[in-house]
Amino acid sequence: MPAAKKETPPRSVAKPKRVYSKPYGEKHIIGFLFAISVSLTVFLGSLLLILSLLKIPDIRSVAEYKPAQATEILDRHGNVIERVFTENRTVVPLSQMPAYLPQAFVAAEDGRFFEHPGLDVWSVFRAVINNVRSGRRAQGGSTITQQVARSLLLTPEKTFLRKFKEAILAWRIDTLLSKDEILYIYLNQIYLGSGAYGVEAASQVYFGKRARDLKLGEAAILAGLPQAPSRYSPHKNMNAALERQRYVLNRMAADGYVSEASAQNAYLRSLKLAEKPDQKRAVNGYFIQLVTKQAEKIIGKSLNRAGIRIHTTMDSRQQQLAAAALTRGLDSSFSGDKEVQGAIVSLDTCNGRVRALVGGRDFNTSAFDRATQARRSAGSLFKPLLYAAAFTKGFTPDSTLMDSPFAIRGHDGKEWRPRNFSGKYFGETTLRVALVKSRNIIAIKLLQQVGIKRVQKLAEAFGIRPPITSDLSLALGATGVSLLEITAAYSPFVCKGQYFSPTLISGIDSNGGRKIFRDTPTGNQVLSSSVASVMKGLLSEVIRNGTGKRAGGLGTVSGGKTGTTNDNRDAWFVGFSDKTLTGVWFGYDDNKSLGNGRNGGVVAAPVWREFMSGVSTR
Repeated sequence: MPAAKKETPPRSVAKPKRVYSKPYGEKHIIGFLFAISVSLTVFLGSLLLILSLLKIPDIRSVAEYKPAQATEILDRHGNVIERVFTENRTVVPLSQMPAYLPQAFVAAEDGRFFEHPGLDVWSVFRAVINNVRSGRRAQGGSTITQQVARSLLLTPEKTFLRKFKEAILAWRIDTLLSKDEILYIYLNQIYLGSGAYGVEAASQVYFGKRARDLKLGEAAILAGLPQAPSRYSPHKNMNAALERQRYVLNRMAADGYVSEASAQNAYLRSLKLAEKPDQKRAVNGYFIQLVTKQAEKIIGKSLNRAGIRIHTTMDSRQQQLAAAALTRGLDSSFSGDKEVQGAIVSLDTCNGRVRALVGGRDFNTSAFDRATQARRSAGSLFKPLLYAAAFTKGFTPDSTLMDSPFAIRGHDGKEWRPRNFSGKYFGETTLRVALVKSRNIIAIKLLQQVGIKRVQKLAEAFGIRPPITSDLSLALGATGVSLLEITAAYSPFVCKGQYFSPTLISGIDSNGGRKIFRDTPTGNQVLSSSVASVMKGLLSEVIRNGTGKRAGGLGTVSGGKTGTTNDNRDAWFVGFSDKTLTGVWFGYDDNKSLGNGRNGGVVAAPVWREFMSGVSTR
């Protein structure tokens, strides 16, 4: 029997000993924190170094947005008639815009503007895809905030580095400013073509109105411009502008800003564009030129960067009437002769405020202002000042002088034999008839008795600037005057003896509304009211029975005087109604004759009547 196997007792498995890690000591914790600090320092330092190398601009200037603004020149009713600028911009708050104006820009340019933090990842991704497909950087995917950053802080170049800076700045601006503040800056800063920056300037340039007065369709036109201001300009390409307008209106409807019906109606509404600058300047240029000179003298600096509002006395309707009447007068009396010039001015009778001033055929062709810069012989227009001085001395309309030939030896020893315009002499003549019929001989003899110095003194009080002729030819108006000053010189005859100096500026304000200058019309008593009343009556007779008959027929109290210089070199008419005082002049710049028969009663008086008829039918 085999021997039994010896059983081996089972081997026992020893439990492993638990190894405890040695606790971190104070040195370990300090080292760990130090490592984190170093890492953060390196990271932040690197970030700051990168930002420094990128030269990221300071965004505080954005929060303190104060751009250069245009100076606005306004007519008497507050309508903008001219903008003077280095950069054509007028800043307006969102509260002075219709709600759909900013909404139109948001819908067209940045539909998620109120949701994203200055950057719109989806727009950027879409732009990248399109750029890859086109093989060029055609789209930027820029948000409104990025456009603000680019416009105020960066250059417009299309590089990836600039886009990176733009993104950083946009995020920082979005954290610094509210959405409304960003939108306010954007709508006042954005370039919208035709030299216009911001919606207010663009509203004036394209539609001739304030931004607050824009219709929905007009707002959509402006909102379509930022992508390509020249391509979508309604002045240059109306079809493209309307196509872009439709896109904007559709986006507004899709985003819930307007109903589809409102968008459709806005698209179907016809657009009325503003006159182009050259067209406006042809009508208003002389008035604006004079206002600009006077305003710069008042404020002591150029208007280009002044950013002020100048309130003028111009009545735009009267200005247009004056320009049209002058043009028709030139065409009817001097058809085909483009060298002959003319001018017309009109003032309120008893405050001196100039409502219309046209200094030539076309300001765009010649900026020389014949209403204020040209000093021409006044001719018989000066006679009422002589007669007023005579009546002040004691003469009356019924006083008589002998209308007969006579000769005078001048200072140079030469003999002067004056004559009447008709070449005839009429014997004993009352001063009434002599003025109404504009008799030269009586005027000269009257000046001899009144005295040259007395007449000179009265003329200066009536606004005629020295030097004033110091011999007897003064009786025939042989002294230089401007149309504006001789027209204003008739105001005492209508205003009970008070003279009102002509003014074109009623006030000047800062762009914030602070008053800088105010003009208060003040009359100077230069003639007694009784003599003024006599003169007014006599000048009314000139139109009824004298040389100014062609100015008659207004259906209201009116009066005036014709004026014609030697060889018909100048043709004048100055006259008044109860509320309006107007002067008209025709002549050549080189002082040559207008031709036979072209005197003040024939050439100037009909233009005066046409203009005054238009004014009275308002």
